[in-house]
Amino acid sequence: MSIDGDDVVVAEENGDQQQPVQNDKLHGKKLRRLDSLDAESAKFPGHGDHRSKVVDWGTILQLAFQSIGIVYGDIGTSPLYVYASTFTGGIKNNDDILGVLSIIFYTIVLIPLFKYVFIVLLANDNGEGGTFALYSLICRYAKVGLIPTQQVEDREVSNFRLELANNRLRRASTLKSKLEKSNSTKYLLLFATILGTSMVIGDGVLTPCISVLSAVGGIKEATTAVTEDTIVWASVGILIVLFVVQRFGTDKVGYTFAPIICVWFLFLSGIGLFNFIKYDPTVIKALNPKYIIDYFRRNKKEAWMSLGGTVLSITGTEALFADVGHFTVRSIQISMCSVTFPSIVMAYAGQASYLRKHNWDVADTFYKSIPGPLYWPMFIVAVLASIIASQAMISGTFSIIQQSLSLGCFPRVKIVHTSEKYEGQVYVPEINYLLMFACIGITVGFRTTEKIGNAYGIAVVFVMTLTSSFLVLIMIMIWKTNILLVIAYILVIGTVEFLYLSSVLYKFDQGGYLPLAFAAILMIIMYVWNYVYRKKYYYELDHKISPEKLKDIAANTNLCRIPGLAIFYSELVHGIPPIFEQYIANVPAVHSVLVFVSIKSLPISKVPVDERFLFRRVEPQGLNVFRCIVRYGYNDARNDKEVSFEKTLVDRLKDYIREDMWFSSGLINSNGENVVEERKGVEEVEKELELVDKGCNSGIVHLVTESEVVASKSANFGKRVVINYAYNFLKRNLRQSYKLFEIPPKRLLKVGMTYEL
Repeated sequence: MSIDGDDVVVAEENGDQQQPVQNDKLHGKKLRRLDSLDAESAKFPGHGDHRSKVVDWGTILQLAFQSIGIVYGDIGTSPLYVYASTFTGGIKNNDDILGVLSIIFYTIVLIPLFKYVFIVLLANDNGEGGTFALYSLICRYAKVGLIPTQQVEDREVSNFRLELANNRLRRASTLKSKLEKSNSTKYLLLFATILGTSMVIGDGVLTPCISVLSAVGGIKEATTAVTEDTIVWASVGILIVLFVVQRFGTDKVGYTFAPIICVWFLFLSGIGLFNFIKYDPTVIKALNPKYIIDYFRRNKKEAWMSLGGTVLSITGTEALFADVGHFTVRSIQISMCSVTFPSIVMAYAGQASYLRKHNWDVADTFYKSIPGPLYWPMFIVAVLASIIASQAMISGTFSIIQQSLSLGCFPRVKIVHTSEKYEGQVYVPEINYLLMFACIGITVGFRTTEKIGNAYGIAVVFVMTLTSSFLVLIMIMIWKTNILLVIAYILVIGTVEFLYLSSVLYKFDQGGYLPLAFAAILMIIMYVWNYVYRKKYYYELDHKISPEKLKDIAANTNLCRIPGLAIFYSELVHGIPPIFEQYIANVPAVHSVLVFVSIKSLPISKVPVDERFLFRRVEPQGLNVFRCIVRYGYNDARNDKEVSFEKTLVDRLKDYIREDMWFSSGLINSNGENVVEERKGVEEVEKELELVDKGCNSGIVHLVTESEVVASKSANFGKRVVINYAYNFLKRNLRQSYKLFEIPPKRLLKVGMTYEL
């Protein structure tokens, strides 16, 4: 809350409305500060913009070029294995090729192009994409979060607000109300978010395996001396190199990979066009969807089962959305429409033309259809492209891990921001190497692409289906889309995705269990962490220090004030945490200035730096105790290499003290009156600022809770296992919270506390 120019903002008693008032109307009146730091929740109105960040065209074109190397490697290398995965039993009717080509074409048009490029990308959260971005948008509009950390002040963050339409409010309000009132729905949304996140991470494991194995396996066309073991171990070596270079960041990797993928798309479209003209140009008939109907009539159940192969033509599509934070909406739209879409469509059409004359080559369609002189150049580029294909889901995995970590749904890991030029480009070392070991295990264990393909299809379709579910909620509640358009979306896109989902689930026992098992492990880890995270917050909320208790502590004559400034970290947003009372009981001394800091993640991608710190004074005023909520978005860097966290906090505290003088005195002098009172206020501010400076000079101490979490004696067996064993195992083996802010060890003081949950 600040005074700016001639206007100030006055909060109404209910904290829900604000109105600008001129200075001359405030003379001699008390200002009422908007304050909800002791409230448990607040409404989220909004009139801002949650869409993609504005970037100049030069940068957009650079990012479009970069995105070719990062986003499209996966979907671009799908021609390596789609026809082989679809016609696993061989081609029985030549027109079946037209049916499959028609299915592939319309699948690419409906899902990657129509759904993702032109609809889902618009549901980004301030330029960030992925499952958590959709969940965050919903949480920001409706109070469906499971922790009561929402505050009225949060809605004043500039990019917190949502741009809402004026019509169709009743339907949106009804849906919003039902979501907010139903605890089961809140848990369901969180469960769906965690499931989607786990499946995207599963994509990050399976993509490298199938892409690299498919490309390296092409060497068999040149020589029969190469064994399956050689192909497997060569693939493992390539995978190790791929994950090792991730630490250099998306920016450098993107510029390195983009030219290679551009050459790959050039080869795909060129060879596709050559085969199309040479063998059978009549495959263009596949544009007629009647060939899809004929294909299903002829093959019935086998046609339905073959959808598990055709769905691989859109693998990596989720990367379009998950990686949008690394680029921009416009850059991805440009690169998809101008390069990726025409290239892969031409590749599939060319392979179909070749297969119309060579039905028996379907198991090795890609390499068999390459003209002889181009075999070795294409093989080399294919291997390089398969390496790059993995990059899309790996970088998408890093982004989604960062989002889930910030919202308390993932154990603490190190987030490295790899680019100073572009926001949102991150690297997660622990996850990177876990993915590497998982990829090596799957490649060595499965050895062929057939079972990996079955597993891959399940992961791909599950994520797409969950994205559609969230998107429908956003259409109704936030965009307020015409209900007829919503129904049309569900009927068209929903039907296609349901058919694919039913097909891939049929192959559950043929490798399809792998992503579900992997997702189950990740979901258990994420649920355990989030469950205890919520329980700890509610424990602190239930045991927070009351204002009366704080006055008793202040009145204690045995309490000694020592020079210095103490920063006391807590997760509690509302009130003084119980650890403070325990600290005073054991160490009856308080520093001359004490600041309780709560690190809070808002359901938005970024919080502007000048809106990040929210201070309030703890009464009585003589204590010189302050509360500070430090608000981050889920893609904000928690430590700035240029300016330390504690320096920024102290500077903001001084700004608050100056500002608070006007509000606490209630005097804004415009006519030369009340000069005495104003002068006294200025003197008090100067004294307090001097006290803060002396405290800093005497030394800044960081007090961090060293918590021990145990299940209460009344807890059941399941709760004891989750808290005493699962959570504490994760906690012992992961990064400590104070390391996230690079607090100097010499100025760190840990205060022990036991949470009985």
